[in-house]
Amino acid sequence: MINGSMIKTRILIIGSNGMLGQRLTDFFSASSNVELLCTSQEEESFNKNVEYKSLDITNKQKVKEIILDFFPDFVINAAAFTNVDKAESERELTWKVNVNGVENIALYSWTIDAHLIHISTDYIFDGKNGPYSEKDKPSPINYYGRSKLASENSIRTSGVRFTILRSNVLYGPAKFGRPDYVKWVIGSLSLHKEIRIVKDQFNNPTFIDDISQAINKIVEYKKEGIFNIAGPEILSRLEFTNRIADHFLLDKDLIKPIVTEELKQPATRPLKSGLITLKAETELGYKPTSITDSFAIIEKNLNL
Repeated sequence: MINGSMIKTRILIIGSNGMLGQRLTDFFSASSNVELLCTSQEEESFNKNVEYKSLDITNKQKVKEIILDFFPDFVINAAAFTNVDKAESERELTWKVNVNGVENIALYSWTIDAHLIHISTDYIFDGKNGPYSEKDKPSPINYYGRSKLASENSIRTSGVRFTILRSNVLYGPAKFGRPDYVKWVIGSLSLHKEIRIVKDQFNNPTFIDDISQAINKIVEYKKEGIFNIAGPEILSRLEFTNRIADHFLLDKDLIKPIVTEELKQPATRPLKSGLITLKAETELGYKPTSITDSFAIIEKNLNL
């Protein structure tokens, strides 16, 4: 306490216009003891009520200016090149954003001794024998996964204080940008469109608000290291889609089961994946939201 007032925690969110970034912005902007700066590559913020600066993380000078000027206690990096198939053909851009961009953030976070919280993925694993713990050996099978593993490694060798959160199949009530998986399923089935869904990919879809809660705990406890943050149930993409259809009372006959191979996607997908969250539950008090409860929150937030 100084003169009867709390010292505020300074938090910089990078990638604040992304799906996760929007919810992080909503979460931390509502906190009275946080001083927040949001950045994304777009000229304007989706959230008009926050301090915002446009930032391309591949521009080292700009990253330096923003971090050194704001001098955050915590830097949350939710920015990434996430198009898994495009990453195969646009390798240079993928590496520039996911690796060089992260190196820039890590360097200047380290310079001012800020704590870097970075979002990673289950795609660093090959999906042969998931679910995976934090101790399992990564072995990516596509270029996106390779770039995300390289970004983890660059953070680990940078000397910065860090927390890496690995997650998978993010979904939740982000209002702007491209639809997440749940919104896409609802939108397609509402228009009576047939959708082809894979039955041979397994993971535990992650509700984005759970990541906000986990990051809040990391800030509170100043926890470092690697944590898996994911949903409570491992299920196939087909099962997850059926659960969406059941909850939102949509026609399940429009859901056509297929195997991954039939999609002929440029990037190979891990099939038996998912993340074990025991470490986060034990050390952070992490409690993932049930799928049913998460759908109810989406319904309320998106006025479905």
